[in-house]
Amino acid sequence: MTRAPHDTGTRHIPFDRLHNFRDMGGYRSADGRAVRWGVLYRADSLGKLGGGDWERFLGLGVRTVIDLRYPWEIEAKGRIPEPERFAYANLSIEHRPYDQAEIDPDLDPWRYLADRFAEVAEDGVDEIRRAVELIADGPGPAVFHCTSGKDRTGLIAALVLTLLDVSEEQILADFALTELATERLTADWHAANPGRTMRWPSYGRAPAAVMELVLADLTTRYGSASRYLAEAVGITPRTTARLRERLLA
Repeated sequence: MTRAPHDTGTRHIPFDRLHNFRDMGGYRSADGRAVRWGVLYRADSLGKLGGGDWERFLGLGVRTVIDLRYPWEIEAKGRIPEPERFAYANLSIEHRPYDQAEIDPDLDPWRYLADRFAEVAEDGVDEIRRAVELIADGPGPAVFHCTSGKDRTGLIAALVLTLLDVSEEQILADFALTELATERLTADWHAANPGRTMRWPSYGRAPAAVMELVLADLTTRYGSASRYLAEAVGITPRTTARLRERLLA
């Protein structure tokens, strides 16, 4: 079945406990090819899988799982069930933890988040490279995820799409699709944090403006996001070629 690149009804895969599980298929590369459907997914925490959700997930045939969370997050919230079934890697790309619920509401929130992305882009080059290499060379289909499937997941998604030569317009649109999950992500936070007050009213938001700033920052510092990936992260032409061979049709 052919599906449109921005058909959110088909891109979001419904689960009971996961709110931000998406197929990255359909985005079009500059050479006219498009990302295959059913080969690469992005998600919120797979530690929430169970029951019918677990059976639904197994039905996707995923073979590679990349968990972008801190080890202490995994310890507290759990990893994917039966990780031995998969080529599983915990690649914590973020090295400076912060609490989004405690962001000062007087700050420019999108600039603040973009600055946190810049830290991840600087600190996490080894893990970012290994994640991209695993998507390129590990058994497929593959899924990568963090807690909400928003920021760490959003950065890896944007970088993979950059390597596939997908337009910035589509990269920003992919990032912003998390906005469809914001209400449920916020409800989950309240359920998990009884008695706490959420200081930041934009918790769970992912407007395109954030990723637009991130890509502009990479361009200012490195000349382009592509040059950042080649020069700072160390993505080789061979990995890029393999990624395109695997994901584009």
